Amino acid sequence: MPKRKSSTALAQPTPLPDLPPPQALAVDDGPPAPKRAARGSKSSGRKASMNPEKNANVLDAPEAFRASPDADTKDERMDLDKMFTKEKDDSVPSLVENGDSDAPLSELSDIETLAKATAPPPKASKASKKGGKGETAKAAKATSDEKPAAPAKAKKADVKEPQFLDPEADGEEEADEEEIKAALSRPPPVNSDVLPLPWKGRLGYACLNTYLRFSNPPVFSSRTCRIASILENRHPLSNPNEPPHATKNRPDKEQPASIRRGQDFVEQLCLANVHDIPKMLRWNDRYGIKFMRLSSEMFPFASHPEYGYKLAPFASEALAEVGKVAAELGHRLTTHPGQFTQLGSPRKSVIDNALRDLDYHAEMLSLLKLPPQQDRDAVMILHLGGVFGDKEATLARFRENYAKLPQGVKDRLVLENDDVSWCVHELLPLCEELNIPLVLDYHHHNIIFDSTQIREGTKDIIDLYPRILATWKRKNITPKMHYSEPTPEAITGRQRRKHNPRVATLPPCPNDMDLMIEAKDKEQAVFELMRTFKLPGFDTFNDMLPHIRKDDNKPVKPPPKKKTPKKKTKKQLEEEEDEDSAASDPEPAPQTVIEDEKVGMGGPDGRVYWPPGQEHWLRPVKKVVKPKENKKAPPGKELDDQGRIVTAAMKRKRVKDEEEAINAAQKEGEEMAKKVEAEVDQGVKEEDEEGGQMKGKGKRNGGQAKGAKNGEEEKKTSGGKTAKKKAVKDVKQEPEELQKPAATAPTLGRRQSTRGKKVDYAEEN
Repeated sequence: MPKRKSSTALAQPTPLPDLPPPQALAVDDGPPAPKRAARGSKSSGRKASMNPEKNANVLDAPEAFRASPDADTKDERMDLDKMFTKEKDDSVPSLVENGDSDAPLSELSDIETLAKATAPPPKASKASKKGGKGETAKAAKATSDEKPAAPAKAKKADVKEPQFLDPEADGEEEADEEEIKAALSRPPPVNSDVLPLPWKGRLGYACLNTYLRFSNPPVFSSRTCRIASILENRHPLSNPNEPPHATKNRPDKEQPASIRRGQDFVEQLCLANVHDIPKMLRWNDRYGIKFMRLSSEMFPFASHPEYGYKLAPFASEALAEVGKVAAELGHRLTTHPGQFTQLGSPRKSVIDNALRDLDYHAEMLSLLKLPPQQDRDAVMILHLGGVFGDKEATLARFRENYAKLPQGVKDRLVLENDDVSWCVHELLPLCEELNIPLVLDYHHHNIIFDSTQIREGTKDIIDLYPRILATWKRKNITPKMHYSEPTPEAITGRQRRKHNPRVATLPPCPNDMDLMIEAKDKEQAVFELMRTFKLPGFDTFNDMLPHIRKDDNKPVKPPPKKKTPKKKTKKQLEEEEDEDSAASDPEPAPQTVIEDEKVGMGGPDGRVYWPPGQEHWLRPVKKVVKPKENKKAPPGKELDDQGRIVTAAMKRKRVKDEEEAINAAQKEGEEMAKKVEAEVDQGVKEEDEEGGQMKGKGKRNGGQAKGAKNGEEEKKTSGGKTAKKKAVKDVKQEPEELQKPAATAPTLGRRQSTRGKKVDYAEEN
């Protein structure tokens, strides 16, 4: 198997400098910022598109595409690159240079980024490299963007958190030989053959509806952004009365920044997320789904230590509208804070971050203004987190921090068994002690369980149902459970943690249970169960037509502009008028406009189901531009390389270009001839000088020998001059040589001169 890639979530947090309070970042010396505007206000004077395909500052929160909050592998998220290629719309550009970040919610401010960049790289512990064979290696770790305690205090406490091995990091799990042997030798699971039929409960999915996300316009509640975009939008636009534009209207950094202005940008994202939830609820209700988990990313950075904010009053009215629709339809809404929200950590900074995050989720659910029973059922699911080397000490810290929680958070908090550290037998006594409901996750239970008391599978856990359900009934909350399945190829415990895109069966839960299906295919996984077991709602939907959606309003394309007609004779105009009066063209049929409340609802046939692995059906077919076929020239005409008819003007231009090319070649040939002649003259001059030096030696060797040799030299010299003239003449007169490059011209060769001999200087290659 390929090696497992390292996860960015495993890096040890670097001590960061104390950040200045938000007031210190405001440099606007003008009048005080206006009060928060109510819904629909136009205080900022600018409206930007909230569609990620058109606005580079609006991002898809990756958490919403995951099967569950603790699933962080590409295999467990929808492949957006496979789904579509973003449109090249430059109306709102990205405001950050590093636009390829895949973790926008853990991004740091400029100060934090500088501190992190200058810090030495962390060293991974041995436990993390081995993949969590012991529970210590499986302990949860705090997020990288949380500000840890001061370095001095950390040294004094001398507390080192064990690494939390990210189970869903990108890449395949690398299992060693011992791990595979242990996995293959484990006893087979013992599953129950009980099916909860006839089904009377509610099936649900988490955070995102795949069909609505890829409708036109998209409907989803997990839009987010980067901190860099917030900082950029603190500056006013060059023209505040116009919407943002890539080049014509960008934030002017030379003008004073205002925190209020940047917050307005975030609130626009938040309200766009909230306004799409009623549409999602009505879509669910049409197809028999009455249970949904709200995305924790609905309000970006709401619990951030520096950029955090309260939801009231700007989101109060919008959230109340969501609660009104949910109450009308009888739907259940819940949330699931991320895996790094922990109450058992030994670090104060992690606890502070967890308290802020829980307070944010509690405020969001409270502002829904649900009826009493639905309000009690709106719970927040939490994992206990890491063990930090000592389970008993971690449980003690959890009890201590849980006691400090506000009553509003306690009323909604429920605990879930995980697939890393804490099994049902360890959490159930704690839940009974603190009066906290326990969420049973079957997928996690089959990976982490107490083998001394129970066997793997769904059969033995049934004996604990009475105790588990009692934790819910004591607080008069409707019980809920989680169900998912591992991928078929998984062998080891780490590999089995990966969720399958869809599930094949139902667990042996009570038939009136609220069951959350944690799968990458979201609502399609619920549809799969409905079809398999003929559950209520299975007959409300049908298969999609591949790449065709009849429930969207396609943009109307303007008719093509007519070409300017040539001047016609009076006779031709009279003939056209006669033809128009005889038969007029029929008027084009008006385009059917779908009402807003019906857009994305699947049409009258409910075509909203796509088969497994066919998520690309949600988008139109990519257009393939075919090359034009070779055209045949009309009789008496000529075509150019591009298939156009060669006109007289084109012929004249071609002749002119050829003449210019010949003239340029001739000029180049003349210059080359001059150069060759100059080189030959220089060679002859050098040889004459060399012959003069040899003259004295010839006298001493006798008159006859001298005369004979001089005669030969004169012949040679005259031959060299003749060759020289011939070479120059050839270069000047031959037309073919003029059009060849300089490399084809005759080259000069020079041999070693000997006594009484001269050399021919023009030698043909």
